[in-house]
Amino acid sequence: MTRELLLLRHGKAEKRIQGSDFDRPISDPGKRGAQRVATWIWRNDLMPDYVISSPAAYALETARKACKAMGMGPQGIVEDQRIYEATTNELLQILGDIPQTARRVLLVGHNPGLRKLLCYLGGEKDERLPKAALTRLELPDNWQELPPACGRILNRTRPADLPEKFPFPGPHDTELRDRPAYYYNQSAVIPWRLKNGEAEIMVILSSKKKHWVVPKGIKEPGLSPQESAAEEALEEAGVEGVVGDEPLGSYVYEKWGAATTCHVYPMEVIHELAHEDWEENHRQRTWVSPQQAAAQLKQPQLGPMVETLVARLRAR
Repeated sequence: MTRELLLLRHGKAEKRIQGSDFDRPISDPGKRGAQRVATWIWRNDLMPDYVISSPAAYALETARKACKAMGMGPQGIVEDQRIYEATTNELLQILGDIPQTARRVLLVGHNPGLRKLLCYLGGEKDERLPKAALTRLELPDNWQELPPACGRILNRTRPADLPEKFPFPGPHDTELRDRPAYYYNQSAVIPWRLKNGEAEIMVILSSKKKHWVVPKGIKEPGLSPQESAAEEALEEAGVEGVVGDEPLGSYVYEKWGAATTCHVYPMEVIHELAHEDWEENHRQRTWVSPQQAAAQLKQPQLGPMVETLVARLRAR
């Protein structure tokens, strides 16, 4: 029996201006490269059943972007500190520690460690591994004992050789879009509370501080629409609460060159984070009446949803 190893080098990181290399964020081209390679994996039905990554910021974000583009969600990624600056022997030890039940493993790491491991396993003198490039190897079943040249290289895939656009809505569909398919499915919440028996709605400023909006974002693979919306509420508005099961409605708008659908849920706010604990505290948040919210919110479709929310509260 054999198993497969997918070696993915991290995407391009931002240039280091200050701080450590370990904390450098991934660049936008690095994100797109990881997503293109992951889409290739998705389209070829080569989904890994185990994902392990260096915890360095740009490597871990490469793994997350790849998992999302494959529709898996990033929740199961295993972070292993040893991958960062690992030698060949250390990487072999890491492979030996992976459960044998994992038949196809995606390992996200760095050069020169991955390149040297590839030379060792593939039996070739010099293996180039550009940023966000993927190499697929067939290996013996027992990874606790991997001798030199024991592997067979099945594929080499580079982002530069792949289409710039992404299939929508599934991996084998012919429509192409600017971003991976999951970007075009979003969820939002209308945060509410009762004060002196009357409903109030929280609105927040957009990231550029031009419009009043509600928390909204991409429905993350691996999360329900409500869970994704709750995460956006925590990040963008600094609030926690209970998201309703039934949406208040949905609307379609243009983003990333195509129609994007957003499903909107009510969220009863239970707790407001202090300003210093709120991740996006550059925004402004404020409580207003439902009538004010309906009039102020940039997206006109949200006004009737605010009215639907108030009607539901009155009917309880």
